Amino acid sequence: MVQAALSPAAPKPAHVADDLVYDFDVHADPGLLADPHARLLDLLKTAPPVFWTPRNGGGWIVLSHAANYEASRNTEVFSSEFMPPAQMKAMLAALPPGAPHIPTPVPITLDPPEHTKYRQPLQKVFSPKTIANLRESIRELAGALIDGVKADGGCEFMSAIAEPLPVQVFLKMLGLPLDRQAEYREIVSEHMKAIDGDRVGSMKRLQRIAAAMRDTLLERKANPQDDIISMLWALEIDGQPTTLADMENYGVLLFIAGLDTVMNGMGLAMRGLALDQELQAKLRAEPKLINEAAEEMLRRYTFTVPVRIIKQEAEIHGATMKPGDIVKLFLPAADLDAREFPQPDKYELGRENNVHIAFGVGPHRCLGSHLARVELQVLYEEMLARLPAFRLDPANPPIFHGGHVIGIERMHLLWDA
Repeated sequence: MVQAALSPAAPKPAHVADDLVYDFDVHADPGLLADPHARLLDLLKTAPPVFWTPRNGGGWIVLSHAANYEASRNTEVFSSEFMPPAQMKAMLAALPPGAPHIPTPVPITLDPPEHTKYRQPLQKVFSPKTIANLRESIRELAGALIDGVKADGGCEFMSAIAEPLPVQVFLKMLGLPLDRQAEYREIVSEHMKAIDGDRVGSMKRLQRIAAAMRDTLLERKANPQDDIISMLWALEIDGQPTTLADMENYGVLLFIAGLDTVMNGMGLAMRGLALDQELQAKLRAEPKLINEAAEEMLRRYTFTVPVRIIKQEAEIHGATMKPGDIVKLFLPAADLDAREFPQPDKYELGRENNVHIAFGVGPHRCLGSHLARVELQVLYEEMLARLPAFRLDPANPPIFHGGHVIGIERMHLLWDA
């Protein structure tokens, strides 16, 4: 098990009741790093459904499905605007001439109605029809990656398949050069690991991401091609032509989401399959069940942890929250809540009323959910079709990470070649 130093403990605010304090570090909790979803099942039994932790700068953790659902939909209280738009505009206007733009990942950092204005143009880019047209090219890449390791009798799944598959798909969609894949992944990984509390550092990392994309952004404006960047240049935002600042804002969001999030879902799903030989056999015999199987795997191993800031005093599940409080929406715990999903620890193919919130709910529901679903479904299909029964390597157990996207750092699979 990975050992990591806990972050310093922050003082408890006066409005936080003593019985709602629970010591939990989202990056370094030992149980989370040993087996994240097992730890969350334990938290749901031992911690309040909404609690305050002194770690990671101090803030609220929302565990229950009901509280996560309520908070995700109430953007007036649970805001995504860590810096109000007017303040951000004033700060940008005050920059000296020639200073680099500070990108903000829109629309995820906005609340309605501003959020709607910037999200709407992206809907077409990530529509089910657009994504469906990518299925066969995703399948071709997945097949090539799997065939590349098949004869070896095993692989380190994250680096061999889970990372290159969604990353290459997304780089191609965006129109970014594939030969810079390693550089791009390093930038995103650094950003995700250091995202808590370091506002100045975060801005610098976002500038680094924008700088890594800028040549391609400008080239596509002059020479449009069949990719997302070219499509975005052709859009209007609130009736106005897209600017380079708009493109950098969109770009950093898509860059982070496309180059990090889905690979974690893939790792967790394949671990789930590797641990369930009976399920593997059933899906090989009845591949038409794979889409349904992927949905239950999304519920069982949900992986994203959105962050909000309180804008108005509110009470949720007995917890009084004040303006400025930070809230982490633990969707992976919400989808393991026994009050919503009977026997939540059990992977149940054919589970009734499987209304999971792996992709969030409300205005900020994940724009890339259609793409993620197709990638996961195709991965299941190709892994099961091209490989014999695969299992975890007992000599090299998986290494997990916590944070804003829970996932696997390394996972070794074995099969009989």
